[in-house]
Amino acid sequence: MFDQPSNLAPQVETPVTTDHKITAENVNVHYGDTHAIKDVNVKIDDKTVTAFIGPSGCGKSTFLRCLNRMNDTIDICRVSGLIELDGEDINHAKVDPVQLRAKVGMVFQKPNPFPKSIFDNVAYGPRIHGQAANKAELDEIVEKSLRSAALWKEVKDRLHAPGTGLSGGQQQRLCIARAVATAPEVLLMDEPCSALDPIATAQVEELIDELRENFSVVIVTHSMQQAARVSQKTAFFHLGELVEFGETGQIFTNPHDSRTESYITGRIG
Repeated sequence: MFDQPSNLAPQVETPVTTDHKITAENVNVHYGDTHAIKDVNVKIDDKTVTAFIGPSGCGKSTFLRCLNRMNDTIDICRVSGLIELDGEDINHAKVDPVQLRAKVGMVFQKPNPFPKSIFDNVAYGPRIHGQAANKAELDEIVEKSLRSAALWKEVKDRLHAPGTGLSGGQQQRLCIARAVATAPEVLLMDEPCSALDPIATAQVEELIDELRENFSVVIVTHSMQQAARVSQKTAFFHLGELVEFGETGQIFTNPHDSRTESYITGRIG
């Protein structure tokens, strides 16, 4: 009887690693009879800013809302296809949308602070998700989040003042602090600068660049200049289709699709 060779030890399966944070396959969205998103396939990288660009009504915000199931709140909306976060199907029946939105935070077009204090705006998410065991931990989360949003120095002496009393740019950074307070893995931003002046816009853009060190950031923007400044990857949507997706520099300087070139050069849109 032969000795068993030592190289026949039990094989341990090595998990496949990928930089893709979100994978979408054949995603379709219908609003009643309207086919708003058509067979979108895209892979979004971790710790990267991905910009969605395209004309108004092209589907970029609708697709963004698929990524944290915000479309669930619209009665006539129906989403099909596969969307995975770290390999997990986010539309599976076992996935709690509330918990999903703690992982996939969202910042909207218009700053929408709660009618609460600055402190309570940021503390709201960690409180409802039970992320702080005591007041000291909650204080630490609030400070860290406000620092992440480059707002701490401006508000640290008035944390109990209403968040609605801040300037527009400060309110949007407060909303970003509120979104990051639950320690999400992905941050979705739906035209976060469209209601802001140029100075506040520059501050938020600088912040987005810092946030990608810790998050996968996906931003919908109507400004091609903004997409070029803040993103590493860009997706061009047109009439509900994802026309082209790639490195931002390539999309803006050497697009493969004539529709992308027409949009970039201002011939459509």
